[in-house]
Amino acid sequence: MLKNSDQAYGWLACAFHWVSAIVIIGLFILGLWMVDLTYYSDWYKTAPHIHRSIGLLLAVFIIARIIWRLMNSQPAPVSTHKAWEVKTGHIVHWVLYIGMFAMFISGYMISTAKGQPVDVFNWFSLPAVVTGESLGIKNMEDVAGEIHEILAYILIGFASLHALAALKHHFIDKDSTLLRMLGKNT
Repeated sequence: MLKNSDQAYGWLACAFHWVSAIVIIGLFILGLWMVDLTYYSDWYKTAPHIHRSIGLLLAVFIIARIIWRLMNSQPAPVSTHKAWEVKTGHIVHWVLYIGMFAMFISGYMISTAKGQPVDVFNWFSLPAVVTGESLGIKNMEDVAGEIHEILAYILIGFASLHALAALKHHFIDKDSTLLRMLGKNT
């Protein structure tokens, strides 16, 4: 089924979820690796270009994901979930969404700090709307870079908490939480 039901997520919501998860983990790993590259590495310019390009495409993907989420009903909470689990789940989801958008903004600010556009896989360029100079922030790329790094660890931390909660529901509680995000109607 394409759309969500009262009991399970539709295949499109599942695809949005799992593609987002894989790309975010991949960007995190790429980010960790590329910060240690030296100027003489063959990947010194290529890795950040790939990271920026995928990050911007992910931003568009996440916007589409949110639009789809708003246009769709959400499955009802599993009946065995406690009220605090449902509330915590909602909070973690919002932290993940806000964290992703904060990552997109800080990444954009790193890339456009000196007024240069962001090139996306040589397909198109996203212009610099704000610069460090226009905002009066010296070394904006460094400031935004620190924020970007901190946010990356926070985002991965909350994503890990989210994954651990799904595994707890599946293996300890033996409920359908994880199965629903796999598109299984239980």
